[in-house]
Amino acid sequence: MKPRRSVFQKLQQVVASAPSRCAPCNALRQACRATQVRRTYATVSVSAADLQFGQPVHETHPHLLRPGEITPGITAQEYADRRAKLAASLPANGVAVLASADTKYRSGVVTYEFHQEPNFLYLTGFNEPQSVAVIQRHGSSSEYTFHLFVRPKNIKEEQWDGAVSGEQAALDVFNADESGDINRLSSLLPPIIAGASEVYTDIARAAGYGSFFGNHDAPTNQFQTILKGSKANPLKPLMNEIRVIKSEAEISNMRLAGKVSGRAFTNAMRCRWSKEKDLAAFLDYDFKIGGCETTAYPPVIAGGRNASIIHYIRNNDVLKDGELVLVDAGGEYGGYIADITRSWPVNGKFSGPQKDLYEAILRVQRSSVSLCRESANLTLDKIHHITERGLRDTLKQLGFDMSGDALQVLFPHHVGHYIGLDVHDCPGYPRTIPLRNGHCVTIEPGIYVPDDERWPAHFRGIGIRIEDSVCVQEDSPLILTTEAVKEVVDIEALRE
Repeated sequence: MKPRRSVFQKLQQVVASAPSRCAPCNALRQACRATQVRRTYATVSVSAADLQFGQPVHETHPHLLRPGEITPGITAQEYADRRAKLAASLPANGVAVLASADTKYRSGVVTYEFHQEPNFLYLTGFNEPQSVAVIQRHGSSSEYTFHLFVRPKNIKEEQWDGAVSGEQAALDVFNADESGDINRLSSLLPPIIAGASEVYTDIARAAGYGSFFGNHDAPTNQFQTILKGSKANPLKPLMNEIRVIKSEAEISNMRLAGKVSGRAFTNAMRCRWSKEKDLAAFLDYDFKIGGCETTAYPPVIAGGRNASIIHYIRNNDVLKDGELVLVDAGGEYGGYIADITRSWPVNGKFSGPQKDLYEAILRVQRSSVSLCRESANLTLDKIHHITERGLRDTLKQLGFDMSGDALQVLFPHHVGHYIGLDVHDCPGYPRTIPLRNGHCVTIEPGIYVPDDERWPAHFRGIGIRIEDSVCVQEDSPLILTTEAVKEVVDIEALRE
C-alpha cells in the first residue's frame, strides 16, 4: 500500500481554492472523486483550523484519538480488515448493503442521543446518520469496492446541526473507494445491485431505516423496489460470525470500559444513598469523568423489592435502611460496553439472611465465570445448566423447597449473553456454540425471592444478581470488570 498525502493537506488545498464556476470542471472533479483506491490512513498532523467533520478525528481531537485511529482504539487498518473479511464471506460478485441508524426525535426538533447501527459502525467507523455503505465483491477474488453514501457538506444546515464529514472525507478519512451523495441513492445504488449475483442486507427487515431513502414513500418499500429482481439474503448471520470474536483492540476498549465502570461501582458503594435517581446520576457522572463516553444502557437502580423486576429502569424510588440495592449499569468507550451488576446493602452492612443468600449466589457466579475458557469446551447454554444446578443445590442448603418450577421462579433469565458493540451483542448468534478465544460474554446468576409463603420468610422480597463481563481465553477467563468489588468483606469495608 503506497503512502498518501495527509487528508488535511488535501482538504486544505480545497479550502484554499476558489470554487470553480465551470460546470465541466466541477463534473470532472466529481468523477475523479471515485478513481483512487484508498486503503491507508495519513498520520501527519497539520493545522485543522478550517476543517470540520461530523465526528472526532485525530487532527481535530488528538486528546481522543491516536494517529491512524478512526474511532477510539480502532485503526483504519482494522476497519479495512473487517471489510475484507465480509467481502471474502460473500459469494462471487455478491454485494452487502448496510444503512446507518437514523436520527430519532423525542418531539418536534428535539432529538435523542444518536447511536450508530452496530454493524454499520463495525465496518465503517462512520458515526453519522443518513448514510449507506456497500461492500461489492468482484468475482471470486479478494478484490472489492467499498462505497460510502453520505450527506454532502452544506454550510447552512451545518450552522444549525453541526458539521458533517461529507463525500470527500468519506474517501480521505474513512477510506471509501467510491463516495456519493445520499440524496442520490435511488440512482446510484440500482446499478450496483443490478450487477450483483446475490444481495445481503437487513435494511428491509428493520424499522426506522432512514428517511433518506425517500421523502414520502416508506423506506422499506423504496428499498424493496431497488432490490426488485434481486435475491436478497439476511446479512446478520455473516456479520455475527465476523463480530463475535473480538480483536485485541476491541478487548482493550472493553477492558477500559470495564475498569472505569467497575471503579464507579466501587465508588458508589462507599456512599449512603437515599434515592435511586441520585445513585443513577452519580454513576452516569463517574462513568464519564473516568473516561467513558456515555452510559451503555439505561441503568437498573433497584432498591428493596424493586430488585425482583429484571429490567427495572424507573429509578424513582427511595432506598431504605436494611434493604439491598441492585445496580445493573455500565459505561461505553469507543462504542464498546461494560455490563456489570452488583447488589449491596443500603446501610453498608449485610443482615444475616442477606449475607447467606448473597454468598451462595457469589460462589455459583465465581464457579461459572471460571468455565469461560476455550479449553473447557462449553457453550453458554451448558454453563447456564451448570449454573442452574449450582443454584438449586445451594438454595436447598439454605432451606428453599426446590421442587416443581421453583428454580424458574427464582432464576427466570439466562446466565449470560455476548457483549461488544451491543449490550446483547450479535443478536441471533446461538448460545449453543462452544466458547472460543475472543468471545466476550456476561455471567450473571441472580435470585429474586417473591414475597409469599412458598419461600423461607427471612429471604422474602430479596433480589440479588452478580454480573461480570468476561473475555474468553484459552485456559482462563479474563474478567473485564474486577474493579467492582463483590466480596462481602470488601463491600462492608468500604464504609468503615
